[in-house]
Amino acid sequence: MLARPLAILLILGFFVVPLRADESRPTKTPPKEVEDEYELQRMLVDTLDQVERNYVQGISRRELVEAAIDGILRKLDPYSTYIAPDDLDRFRSNLESEFGGIGIQITMDRGRLVVLSPLAGTPAYRAGVLSGDRIVEIDGKPTKGIRLDEATVWLKGKTGSKVVLGVIHPGRTEPEKITIVRQRIHVETVLGDHRDPSDAWDFMIDPQKGIGYVRVTAFSRDTAKELRKAIKSLREKNLTGLILDLRFNAGGLLSSAIEVSDLFIDKGRIVSTSGRNVRERAWDAHEVNTFSGFPVVVLVNRFSASAAEIVSACLQDHHRAVVIGERTWGKGSVQNVIPLEHGHSALKLTTASYRRPSGKNIHRFPDASDDDDWGVKPNEGYEVKITPAELALLLIHLRDQDILKPRPTAPPPNSPSAEKETTPSNKPDSTPVVAGRRPKEPRVTDRALRMAIEYLSSELAKAH
Repeated sequence: MLARPLAILLILGFFVVPLRADESRPTKTPPKEVEDEYELQRMLVDTLDQVERNYVQGISRRELVEAAIDGILRKLDPYSTYIAPDDLDRFRSNLESEFGGIGIQITMDRGRLVVLSPLAGTPAYRAGVLSGDRIVEIDGKPTKGIRLDEATVWLKGKTGSKVVLGVIHPGRTEPEKITIVRQRIHVETVLGDHRDPSDAWDFMIDPQKGIGYVRVTAFSRDTAKELRKAIKSLREKNLTGLILDLRFNAGGLLSSAIEVSDLFIDKGRIVSTSGRNVRERAWDAHEVNTFSGFPVVVLVNRFSASAAEIVSACLQDHHRAVVIGERTWGKGSVQNVIPLEHGHSALKLTTASYRRPSGKNIHRFPDASDDDDWGVKPNEGYEVKITPAELALLLIHLRDQDILKPRPTAPPPNSPSAEKETTPSNKPDSTPVVAGRRPKEPRVTDRALRMAIEYLSSELAKAH
């Protein structure tokens, strides 16, 4: 009965015992830790063997091995996953842009599928998906117990196809059904406070004081270039202070985060990566093309993650900016894709984590406590915790601010509708209407933004 367990052992690659010419000589007793490791491996192999031979229903060895791998990875973080052969083919197709998406960043929070952030301007964003939404159903299938890679597969599909989400918004208990049409996702990532009459972003939030405001929604290939352009336009309008809003920013490309950080500091460490069994890497700033001469505030919240944390940590550690808001998410891990089965399947494994310039860790590991070093905390005295109600109102306000909602233009002077008598029920709004645009709505109370403006105003007063 040893042949079957031994075969499974060799398939799993748990051990290899090389034969030597002098193998007939007495061998030393292996250390206790080696014996313990062998017994643990044997326990796993015996379990696989017993299930395969005696379980009430037939189950293939591949299913058992893949289930064992999945069980191992569930003890790690949500970002370490096994990519089966069929999933690997789908992953390659996605890289070739054959499939579309809805435009959201998702994560797992205590076993629940949660929207980290919708991307501004995407189908999900326009449909009303919010940061912090719990996705409880995808096309009628419950998401309880789902893994991130499985959820990604369910959400993606051919461009033009529909997906129906069941979501529970923050502060609510009943799910809402949202139907979204998948598209190829190409969106702008550098936004302003409001749009000008030509629908271009106006990045000046306080023209009298010269305070600029730039909201970065994600870190894509063109983010640094777009941000540089926005700051240059602000400097032409006598920029004296800048608010860099990274709230609800779920991250993006590491290279983009490095480029953005390099816009604000002229020397020193930007970020580094370190792991248990990988070579440490580090990126430093360059003096050329650095923006200086004005104070900076970085706004973050609990949904700021990954690349957003790299930028805010870098500017905070170099005392280039004051960080205002809430402690960030704590997503600072590096995944490597390791081929298995000669490239027919793969293992996406977290092998390293990001380190901020001070050397402190960014990633929040599963066993981390609030007292540990992870994420980015606001500067002392600048923490702004918002309630679920405030969060919901702010998200709706930002979404409405970004979307260009059409509005009927005024009828021609001699048209029948223009000749109708005006009554209280159809009296036009006194606010001027720009064709195709909705007028700017009153600002929702944003305590973090207000604190940022107050801080910059005080800094400018000191300078004078």
